[in-house]
Amino acid sequence: MAEMGKGVTAGKLAINVQKRLTRAQEKVLQKLGKADETRDAAFEEMVTNFNKQMVEGSKLQKDLKTYVTAVKTLHDASRRLQDCLADMYEPDWFGKEEMDALAEDTDTLWLDYHQSITDKSVTSMDTYLTQFPDIKARIAKRDRKMVDFDSARHHFASLQKGKKKDEAKIAKAEEDLGRAQKIFEELNVELQDELPALWDSRVGVYVNTFQGLAGHQEKFHKDMSKLSQNLNDIMTKLEEQRQLKKDGTAAAKTEDGAKSEEADISDSASSAPKRLGPPPSRPPPRPSPSPDPGQQQVSLFDDEASVPDSNTDSATTTTTQQIAVTNGSDGELPPGFIYKVKAIHDYDATDGDELELKMGDIVLVMGFDNPDEQDDGWLMGVKESKWLQEKDASAKGVFPENFTQKF
Repeated sequence: MAEMGKGVTAGKLAINVQKRLTRAQEKVLQKLGKADETRDAAFEEMVTNFNKQMVEGSKLQKDLKTYVTAVKTLHDASRRLQDCLADMYEPDWFGKEEMDALAEDTDTLWLDYHQSITDKSVTSMDTYLTQFPDIKARIAKRDRKMVDFDSARHHFASLQKGKKKDEAKIAKAEEDLGRAQKIFEELNVELQDELPALWDSRVGVYVNTFQGLAGHQEKFHKDMSKLSQNLNDIMTKLEEQRQLKKDGTAAAKTEDGAKSEEADISDSASSAPKRLGPPPSRPPPRPSPSPDPGQQQVSLFDDEASVPDSNTDSATTTTTQQIAVTNGSDGELPPGFIYKVKAIHDYDATDGDELELKMGDIVLVMGFDNPDEQDDGWLMGVKESKWLQEKDASAKGVFPENFTQKF
């Protein structure tokens, strides 16, 4: 008889067909309850665990490969982003060489990370799953041999129970039964040893896989964090460089106008004062008190006394102020006062004869009893609110002129 294929002859093919028919008949008889079926609950539980383990391992392998693909995608996106920044980074900007080196280091880090998880985690998982197809095939073979064993057992039993016993057939059936039982038991024992060990091995596989992945992730993110910090430092220095250039340009534009701007500042009482330093110092206290301004006897010179110009010397200013007090030239002021001022800044008194001011206070200005006691930039007066309550000028005090504004 010619061969049907490599290693397969017509005789072998006929034997295999006969075995399939016999097994099919045996399974039908077992389902109908006309034949006993060999059952092993412990082994069936092992097979259930094996199938579960194989499904879980295949899912983990699939998800792990999806993760590796995502890492590869991120690597490509990072490379394009770094290349874009390197292309836009102008040669005269701060850290051009560092930026180019940073882009190269980032690309290398992504490449190493991708290669590490592929070689360690994915490869380890692939090796773990390679044993499942072989064991699955042996389990299926064991199930077939179990059916053959049951069929041989039932055939031998039926021959022994027959009315006409054929000793040759019984001997042949007994021999077939022994052979089927031996093949089945060998496979069964091997699988009973391997399946529990394989089930326990899953823990170590998961531990090694995720520990390795976690270690690679930790190293990658640690190194990437350093590169990110370097990138942030370069960007910070670049912004500082730009700001310095911007400030230098602005300073050059305003330098010429600074003097003219200072010259335009008014020193008059109506201008907003600038307190550039502490108030001017005053001379020591007077040796003896002066009479109240309302009781002074001042000679009348003329009716045209007015507030002196800021360029007039101290003595002439005080004398003119005293003339104005005596004449009462301002009809809106109580007698003895020259003009009103309004506090535009708070002023804390530092001496007993100083007047403490709060923004918005109205002060009635009067002349100094002794012109020599007046310092430049200082005035004598009493708060209007105090005067209205007590009608007494004894609450007077000195205060800096540049903290007030004349009405």
